Amino acid sequence: MKDPTAHLLLVEDEPNLARGIRENLEAEGYAVEVVMDGRVALERVLAREYGLVILDVMLPSMDGFSVCEAMRREGRDTPVLFLTARGGPDDRIRGLAVGGDDYLPKPFQLRELLLRVAAILRRRMRYDAITAREPIVRFGGNEFDFRSFRGRSHDGSEQFLTQKEAMILKVLVEREGQVVWRDDILELVWGEDVLPSTRTIDNFIVRLRKRFEPDPEAPRHFHTVRGIGYRFTKQPTEGA
Repeated sequence: MKDPTAHLLLVEDEPNLARGIRENLEAEGYAVEVVMDGRVALERVLAREYGLVILDVMLPSMDGFSVCEAMRREGRDTPVLFLTARGGPDDRIRGLAVGGDDYLPKPFQLRELLLRVAAILRRRMRYDAITAREPIVRFGGNEFDFRSFRGRSHDGSEQFLTQKEAMILKVLVEREGQVVWRDDILELVWGEDVLPSTRTIDNFIVRLRKRFEPDPEAPRHFHTVRGIGYRFTKQPTEGA
């Protein structure tokens, strides 16, 4: 059986675009399945393991955001790269919020798509390597397993993180008590990939607070160091 990281699912309902993307991915050595319907895509993802899902947003029967959201709800941690003509900030934020790992607006250069695909797969390999050493973290009544991307928050609710959310949490946990600069988080999580703005890091931290803080407006674990970055604390002191 082939390494699952080399097996990709492409969900795109424009036949010519799907054919062009598939041919270019296969030329890079990936095995590619193509489906053109959102509900069919979800069935495929729930039935087998893929290294990456390349997911158009506007699809028949079920849009890409809903497909991704359902994947995460069912416990699938497969990375998702959204493709969409809707490239506004609200759509990008929604894509991240439902569990997407990257977002590429149409029209795009095929070379950029190939670079993003390779980058996502590299990140996953890097993540698997660093989480093998200490797979579970517990703090303030929260628990998270970096192997399964699943956790439980202080109130007992189940949490499922995206790859990037989990990587950012890992970076902060490994540097507990230290101030971690935003630029350092970008380098450690995105590596040599095309880097987002530091504002993107702030959005990810907001989401981690919503998942794990009793009061996200008064964080006890994910502290902002104004103008610099963030500091993580497992056991907050009284009054912190």
